[in-house]
Amino acid sequence: MREEENKRTSPKSKVKSFFKKRWAFPAIYIASAAIILTGVLWYQNSASETDKYKYDNADMPTKQTDEPAEPVAKEFENFAWPVVDEDSFITQKEFYDNTASKEKQAESLVFYNNQYQPNTGIDLKMEDDSEFEVVAALSGTVTKVAEDSLLGNTIEIDHDNGIKTYYQSVKDFQVEEGAEVKKGQPLATAGKSKLNQEAGVHVHFEVRKDNVAVNPIDYFGKPVSALQSDDTSGATSGKDSAVEKSSNSDEEMPTDNKLENGTDSKQDEDSEGSTTTDPNA
Repeated sequence: MREEENKRTSPKSKVKSFFKKRWAFPAIYIASAAIILTGVLWYQNSASETDKYKYDNADMPTKQTDEPAEPVAKEFENFAWPVVDEDSFITQKEFYDNTASKEKQAESLVFYNNQYQPNTGIDLKMEDDSEFEVVAALSGTVTKVAEDSLLGNTIEIDHDNGIKTYYQSVKDFQVEEGAEVKKGQPLATAGKSKLNQEAGVHVHFEVRKDNVAVNPIDYFGKPVSALQSDDTSGATSGKDSAVEKSSNSDEEMPTDNKLENGTDSKQDEDSEGSTTTDPNA
């Protein structure tokens, strides 16, 4: 009977006998560590596999979103000087402002062919009359590259929404019609013109909105959107920029130009009634 009882071993006694063995606890520890480590590795691997299928905005097709964004970027692009370092240049002749004083207006007149006409842009030159590189004031599309003996060759760039910039009195063109240019990109080299011979080597720079010339100085460093929102109806018209200033009054004709060009009152009277065409139109 006792033999049968001895053969019957209770589960508790088996557990106790198992834990009494020296290798029991190390084995349990190693097995637990292996299970935990396996779980951690599995979790990390599953997380990395999931990241493979995550979509980033940068990975999405940009064809549709980039096209409308380009005009928006142009609206916030700032006007820059048409030269590399504006501090190295002088303004030989300023823009003719209808609201400026008579003295300022007289200084902004261009004398050509015994007639005075308002300057529809600004004329920049080096103090030593040396040649320099002319660059794009804004990004845009070149719509005109033309040789002109009177204006000294012309480059026209369209910036959308009726805004254009003009670069005259240049030579050695570096762009052609239809080309897309970036702000600061070289366009040509400064040259001379018959229209403003006293300027020497210079660039005549204009900014127009809907073919109305505005003062570039007012917009340097400002975004294109500033010009788009401005009312330019009272500015100098690009089509009617040549206004005859020859008259009987010495006040209308600056004395320096009068003496320099050898004009007198009789010449002024003879020039009255003549029609002046705008070479910049």
